[in-house]
Amino acid sequence: MDTHSRLRQLLEERGWTEYRLAKKCGLSQSTLANIFKRNTMPSVATLEAVCRGFGITLSQFFAEEEMIELSPALRDLYDSWMPLTVEQKAAVLQVIKAMNQK
Repeated sequence: MDTHSRLRQLLEERGWTEYRLAKKCGLSQSTLANIFKRNTMPSVATLEAVCRGFGITLSQFFAEEEMIELSPALRDLYDSWMPLTVEQKAAVLQVIKAMNQK
């Protein structure tokens, strides 16, 4: 998906106008008009501002599939999981599966 298509998709998903996006991200309407009507590519700084306006990260903007936001508890679990060895991860999964069977 190209940048312009993704921007249009995000506007449509939220039911926003270009004007509302300009207000949300703190950019001028002319900046957004250049992107949408003249088909210009936004700079990285402009795209970051647009993403902030949408309430997403650049990673989420460019993700091919839906990204899942981690809650603080899931983030803690993930951070604890990552340094484990393959064997430790297998053991943890066995414990979790056993707990879910009851």
